Amino acid sequence: MAFKDIMDKKERLAPGHRMCAGCGGTVAVRNVLRGLKDEDEAVITCTTGCLEVSSFIYPYTAWEDSFIHNAFENAAATCSGVESAYRAMVKMGKLDQTYKFIAFGGDGGKYDIGFQSLSGAMERNHDMVYVCYDNGAYMNTGIQCSSATPMYADTTTTPAGRDSDGKHQNWKDLTAIIAEHHIPYVAQTTFVRNFKDLHTKSEKAIGTPGAAFLNVMAPCPRGWHYHTEDLMALCDLAVESNYWPLYEVIEGRWVLNYEPKNRLPIEEFLKPQWRFKHMFKPGNEGLIERFQEEVDRRFQDLKYRCSQH
Repeated sequence: MAFKDIMDKKERLAPGHRMCAGCGGTVAVRNVLRGLKDEDEAVITCTTGCLEVSSFIYPYTAWEDSFIHNAFENAAATCSGVESAYRAMVKMGKLDQTYKFIAFGGDGGKYDIGFQSLSGAMERNHDMVYVCYDNGAYMNTGIQCSSATPMYADTTTTPAGRDSDGKHQNWKDLTAIIAEHHIPYVAQTTFVRNFKDLHTKSEKAIGTPGAAFLNVMAPCPRGWHYHTEDLMALCDLAVESNYWPLYEVIEGRWVLNYEPKNRLPIEEFLKPQWRFKHMFKPGNEGLIERFQEEVDRRFQDLKYRCSQH
């Protein structure tokens, strides 16, 4: 199928939901679901968060497939349980349709509160895909810091001001952590190159037998404070500065999908975001230097891992 035809596939997330203009969450969902084949039935589980509360306002729903609302912590557990029940019913001859199982959750519900159930589902190798739409904070409940929040980011629980530079801790590398579960497929992606990277990885994840995990950087206009029309440009800057590298881990083999020919300095990614504006005040040059050092260190570590295969 030509890529244009893929982008023209029928939407499985209907318009009319209440998500913000310029939000990356629904962009991630729409494009991941395009990885399903037309004949596939899907069961979607979703953690509480912006995506759930804005797409399923009883008695209305934007989801065209079967949908289960979960608490923050148990979307992966629910999805793995439904997948197990499906396999049992197929074995007993009670079902003959092809179902796919996909869980969605934000970084707060996966990096932190829901990590236990995610880790368990991945370790048990359920035939499911978990998609983390990573916007770097607990956006739905007031833009509180999560372990996905980058260092020095200004959030409501790590406010930047006269006595603070924002969050002091490093951000967690969830993609690499899930890769260490040694599941069949893990990938990191975002909205670049007309969504082709995201679609290709979504199709691989859905088509891979066993557990698969996608970490999709999905910017939040309220938490990051950027102009809504700059969503795609911001994702490009994240990739071109090596803040959010595009890579996948296929049966334990690490593959770097893209390396910028002329890597942009990290301040190009930070500048458009209000949450980092304090880093550009006179006297705070050291914050940008330390941020750059961390990004460079992580990218070199990623390149080393990929070079070993």
